[in-house]
Order: sequence, then structure tokens, then C-alpha cells
Amino acid sequence: MTTTASVILLSPLQQARALALPSRDAMLARAPSVQRFWDDNRQLLGDAWQEWEQTELKGEFALNDTLLDAGLREAVHQAWQDPDKELAVADLWQEVSAGVYQVQFFDPARLGELRDYLEQVANAHIPLRPPYGIALNRYGAMLDARSEGYLAAPGFQALYRELMDNYMRPIARLLFPEVMGYDSQTFGFSIQYQPGMDTSLRLHTDASAATLNVNINLPGEEFEGSEVDFYDPATGRVNRLAFAPGMAMLHRGSVAHAAQPITGGKRTNLVMWLYGEGMQIPYHREPYTASNARQRWSVPQVPSDQVAPF
Repeated sequence: MTTTASVILLSPLQQARALALPSRDAMLARAPSVQRFWDDNRQLLGDAWQEWEQTELKGEFALNDTLLDAGLREAVHQAWQDPDKELAVADLWQEVSAGVYQVQFFDPARLGELRDYLEQVANAHIPLRPPYGIALNRYGAMLDARSEGYLAAPGFQALYRELMDNYMRPIARLLFPEVMGYDSQTFGFSIQYQPGMDTSLRLHTDASAATLNVNINLPGEEFEGSEVDFYDPATGRVNRLAFAPGMAMLHRGSVAHAAQPITGGKRTNLVMWLYGEGMQIPYHREPYTASNARQRWSVPQVPSDQVAPF
């Protein structure tokens, strides 16, 4: 008598949830087994995030630029329709330190929707690679498809691309003309500052042409400390700035900055970079060819080169 064993086929989401994430120590040591883990499971994780959105979120979240501040959104929409109206976008950004601009980026009243989505992401139990190439590496995720173990959920990726292509790149070109041509490649990650854990980041520059750092704390979600210091080479002074909910700071990657220790509460941020192919960035005081408004409000037709800074 022959018996046939039942074969149970697991879905990509079930398979992903059954994976054992590499240890923190192994990731920080960049053990070869860690790279193999992400490489071997890249397709599976992408399929799992897609299944998760379809079967568990079921369209509950609408991630698009309606989450952004209405004034910024309207000015940007007008600039895309008529690039000659771009000065209305520039006028919204306040220079708060040399080469550092600040704006209300997300609508504080809508931040709860984004945070609820990210809470669902954290509870999805699908392996995510934290940004362990920097000192702050807990409770974060890689956001760009060039990074292994990134947040590949299609809904989030659509929002990420919209923020990069429709907002960050043309605004960076407007405020920092020399980044034009050094902005075809994108990179992003999320981080969270918590007392007693990864609490500060020493003075450094970014491997980017431009950096957008957005606080996504909710209104009333207070924290103490964790200010960002920006060094002004012209005066030798350090300007200490604080984030409010939904506030963004945009600066050249070459601007030296540091995060102060956090002493209470939590601060959660999205960080996005622009740079050129092969991680090229403009050199300080390098001559550049001036662009016009129509060139600034365009999307480069250059494929991702798959080079990740970390």
C-alpha cells in the first residue's frame, strides 16, 4: 500500500516570516553570511511585501503626496505645470543655517496615517535590513530598491519615488544649482533615536549631493535632546537646530552635521539622499553649468546603478 504525503505549499509571506534574521553582531561585522542572506532572499522578500499589502492591508492606506503640507504641495504642483513659478516653492524654505533650509514638509494632521502604516510594517514580521552602516542602526529600515532587505512594499515605494522625483530633486536643484547632474541616483533610510540605545551621531558629512532629513514624530510625541548641530565653515560656529513634527531640513551632503544625544522620548526620521552615478557628488566650489527652470523640473532618464553607500 502506498501513501502519498500531503505537500503544504507556503506562500511567499509565510516563507519570509519563517526566515531567521541575521544577528545584529553579524550585521555590524558585515559577515559574508549576512550578505548571502539578503542576496538569496531578495526576490522572496519582494514577493512577501507585495502579498502583505494585498492580503493584510487591503488598500487601507493611501500613501501619496496628500500627506504633505498643503502649501508645499500646491506650490510644487504649480511648478510642475509651469516651471517659471518655481520661486513660490523656494520662498517656502527658510535658511536656518548656512546652506541648510527648513520647511513644513508633512502635514502634522496627516502624519498619523504614515506612522500607522510604518507601525504595520514593523509588525509584519518580514525581515528588514536596518541601516547598520551608520552608528544609528536600531528600529530603522532601508528604503531604496538599491539596498538589500529594503522596504519593498509597493505602496511605500510609490510614495518614496514621488517624494524623490516630484519634490526632493527639483527643490534641491533650485536651492543648490550645482547638484544638477549629480542627482540621478537615490538612497534612503529611516532611523529612530532612543535614550540608552543609539543616541547620537558624531560630526560628519554625507556621501550625497543633497540630503533631506524629515522628522515624522507625531504632534505631542515629545522628545528631549537629539538636536542637530550644523557647522558653518564661514564663521566657525555650530548652529543647533531642533525638529518639529513633519519638519524637513534640506542641505548639501558636504555640510558637516551631528546629532546630539537624546535624553527622553523618541525621534523618528526619514533620510533621503541624491547623488550621481557611481556615487559622484559635486566638489566644493567646482564650476557648474547653470540650468533653467524647465531642466530643473524634470526627471533624469538614467537607470539605477545599484551602488549603495551602505
